[in-house]
Amino acid sequence: MQNQKNCYKNVWILSGTSDGPEITSRLLELNYSVFASVLTYKAGKTYIKNPKLHIITGKLNNKDEIINFIKKNKIKCVVDATHPFAIVISKNLNNACKEINTPLIVFERKSSINNTNNFIYIDDLKDINKGDLENKNILLAIGSRFLKDTANYYLNCKANVFTRILPTYESITKAFGSCVKKSNIAILEPSKSGKAILEKKLCDFWKIDYVLCRESGSYSQKNWESIIYGSKMKLFLVKRPKLNNDYSYSFDQYENLIDHIMRKC
Repeated sequence: MQNQKNCYKNVWILSGTSDGPEITSRLLELNYSVFASVLTYKAGKTYIKNPKLHIITGKLNNKDEIINFIKKNKIKCVVDATHPFAIVISKNLNNACKEINTPLIVFERKSSINNTNNFIYIDDLKDINKGDLENKNILLAIGSRFLKDTANYYLNCKANVFTRILPTYESITKAFGSCVKKSNIAILEPSKSGKAILEKKLCDFWKIDYVLCRESGSYSQKNWESIIYGSKMKLFLVKRPKLNNDYSYSFDQYENLIDHIMRKC
């Protein structure tokens, strides 16, 4: 039964395709009106169609844009479910919501990996020991934003650099504009089935020694964990940044997040 008390309260969710659609669906079932911000048109297609759902595509440039959006659309509550490494937007959301006293809730996926000798946490994309890199095959699964700089660094360390990127215009453009050989670029979506068959075949074909990815808690990270666990390869995970979200509540379970929204927003 829908909660009529919360009927058509406006909630704004900023997320990708992993958590946003699930959180949105649950709120719509409770009769909330949901605004969902995504970066691309393709990401918006992963959300269900509903008259109470409004998809907003594109980047938010600064705190003032966020404040204007909240006021214009009479937003009662904001949910930050963006990528753990999306530092700028999370900081702007925190500052904007704090300034106009709008409730902000952070959803951050858990990242619990098995304790094993070939899973290694590092602080930065360039923190793999230089002495271990010469003639090693390293696969960069870090997205496209920092690909050029990171690939150049590891090539200078005399490693053989490979990368897996998403099939988007921006990712492909940046990958082919980087120093990575075209034959060393794989364009594919991360497996969502939990089997990671394509990623496994990619590692075998390229004879990968190291995989570098970020600690996002996503299904992409879990794929690399499953492939590398028990193998001779090593997985280097860049630790997620710790943000000072001093004006927010944080959750890692959908149920707790939704319960908080129902009680506080």
